[in-house]
Amino acid sequence: MSRVRKAILDGTIPDGDRVNEVHLAERLGVSRTPLREALNRLVSEGLLTLRARHGYSVPRLTRASFEADYAIRPILDVAALGLQGAPDAVTISTLEVLNRKFLRATTPEARIDADDAFHLKLIAACGNPVLLELIRTMMLRTRRYELAYFREGASLSAAADQHEKILAALKAGNLERACAALRENLTSGLDPLRQWLDARPATSKGHP
Repeated sequence: MSRVRKAILDGTIPDGDRVNEVHLAERLGVSRTPLREALNRLVSEGLLTLRARHGYSVPRLTRASFEADYAIRPILDVAALGLQGAPDAVTISTLEVLNRKFLRATTPEARIDADDAFHLKLIAACGNPVLLELIRTMMLRTRRYELAYFREGASLSAAADQHEKILAALKAGNLERACAALRENLTSGLDPLRQWLDARPATSKGHP
């Protein structure tokens, strides 16, 4: 499943494309039964759709789906941080290390991996495994947009102060301010992606 997921995320299987089970099974050297199980799991993650008589396909990257997907993380992550409360000093120290790794990342994949690691560590002790799994799933769904955005020519830059605001609030023991900073972090940088989606050529938006 990890190979199929990676192929979707890195654009090897472009958005809008149908997945040919026979060809994919041959390429991966697996039988169709475990492949179908993996594809169904990717459907549950939102990385594939399944339609009767049409089979599996990669959802198109659209402005509507972008708005829907990116609206979820600020709700889930802030709820998780609120449940958890301010982390201890050891966790804050680890978050600072992860943030430095984020700022040093030089590829889109490394930048997104480091950002995800920071956010998962921030809320790891929230005590709700279902909530954490939902957040991981939404990370995968939004990663498709971010990798395609960089793949199609966007420059790589880091919002250096975003995580710092969260960390400063946590160090001060101000959970309400930390939650507000987290919400800002997850929403303030979305306009460039909106503009990119609106400007994408029709040939980059998938096909029937």
